Amino acid sequence: MDLPINAAIACTDGPCGHSTAIILNPVSDQVTHLVVHEPGLFDTERMVPVEFVTESTPELIRLRCTKDELVHMPPFVTTNYLPPPPSFLPGSDGAGVMLWPYVSMEPAVGFDHENIAFDELAIHRGAQVHATDGRIGEVEEFVVNPANNGITHIVLREGHFWNRQDVTIPVAQIDRIGDDSVYLTLNKHQIEALPALAVHRRSR
Repeated sequence: MDLPINAAIACTDGPCGHSTAIILNPVSDQVTHLVVHEPGLFDTERMVPVEFVTESTPELIRLRCTKDELVHMPPFVTTNYLPPPPSFLPGSDGAGVMLWPYVSMEPAVGFDHENIAFDELAIHRGAQVHATDGRIGEVEEFVVNPANNGITHIVLREGHFWNRQDVTIPVAQIDRIGDDSVYLTLNKHQIEALPALAVHRRSR
């Protein structure tokens, strides 16, 4: 099945967002989770186990959970905040007091942390793909074997230097996967000679 990034997501009770990344084990090349962006004010992304995917096309991914069940799945990103500056001290009433000459509270500094296992990686749409002799493009989607959730091919975004719409790379030709980067064992000439695999994309 195709496991596209930036495809519409549907729960059993209706549309519930779109896919923004997949989480995989780079050693086994197995997908463990799909990251779903929920529409709304808080811009939340949830990690959904790949076993919840019941149907997948380049246009739509269906999940076997309700919208309410999706809301209770773990967030993909957690924001942590640095402690307040030394100039900010707690007052006797529990409120903060700024010492002279400071007259306003300094803004809190936050940093995001992806909630994935230490041996897993998140790959987003647009992740860089590198041949042995340089960058060749960006990840568009993955082709996954539903029997074991293993990746069989990666699909590159169209518009590459060889003017082919669909460029599919067998997973056997992946040397390693890093943070939002995929490194291949092939050079650009060898990639150009690969047979095309038909992939039906949704219109943008």
